[in-house]
Amino acid sequence: MHQNQNKNTVHTPVLAAEVLTCLDPKAGERYLDLTAGYGGHASVVLERTENATGTVLVDRDENAIKALSARFAGQPVRVLHQDFMSASQELLKAGEQFDLIMADLGVSSPHLNEGTRGFAIAASGPLDMRMDQRQELTADTIVNTYSIDELADVLQRYGEEPKARQIARLIVHNRPLKTTTELAAVIARAWQGKSRVHPATRSFQALRIAVNDELRLLEQSLPLWVELLAPGGRIAVISFHSLEDRLVKQAFHEAGGNRYDATLRELTKRPITPQTTELVSNPRARSAKLRAAVKIKTKER
Repeated sequence: MHQNQNKNTVHTPVLAAEVLTCLDPKAGERYLDLTAGYGGHASVVLERTENATGTVLVDRDENAIKALSARFAGQPVRVLHQDFMSASQELLKAGEQFDLIMADLGVSSPHLNEGTRGFAIAASGPLDMRMDQRQELTADTIVNTYSIDELADVLQRYGEEPKARQIARLIVHNRPLKTTTELAAVIARAWQGKSRVHPATRSFQALRIAVNDELRLLEQSLPLWVELLAPGGRIAVISFHSLEDRLVKQAFHEAGGNRYDATLRELTKRPITPQTTELVSNPRARSAKLRAAVKIKTKER
């Protein structure tokens, strides 16, 4: 962890040891981090590659970009303030390839720790949830303008929320809602009794995915990442819910398998999950799933 980070910008990299095992970074290899965040994974990989010139760090969040620029100040890494699909398209157009590609699809701890960003259920803040503060669509727009049908569709599709329609009705009937805690309290009315996780968790996930267009960007980016991999290059993707994991699994399987034209070989038949020791120190890692693959060299086929 970078010593100058304050409590709101601390983000412990999830499955760091397992990522290193899968990527197996070697000196001189080129590294692309598509969700660089606050540089946790990038730092441990760069210790192995010692190739700052061949490193590209991407993030759509302005605060993360500032933190990355400060953390790697004086090193010739490239830092791109873009969503990962736009960055991937530009890098492909430029003919670039990488030996190591990393994507950690989770929401960073600073997002959850800062109530003003609107991601947290417990910390009161505006209904924002934008990862890129430059975009117009916010959670406020969805919560306060979508119809019951539209809201129910968002909650069911992106949150797999079994009470999507009931929650959508409650939201519409209690509008306008202005803060995250107000929204969480309304959603909680649909669920009676005690639960290990907050009853608004699935709904907040759904709203965040909708605001940031996360699943579409991931689905369209995964084939680009395979193209960006150099022969023999390794890719590691960490997801945090079943919808993301399903897309990663499908993409790796479609590019892999036992076909003569396969371009990937999966390194993880089943996703790798955090060990108990990591969960004790970082409970937010509990739903993390890591999948990895290697780009097949022509002679391997």
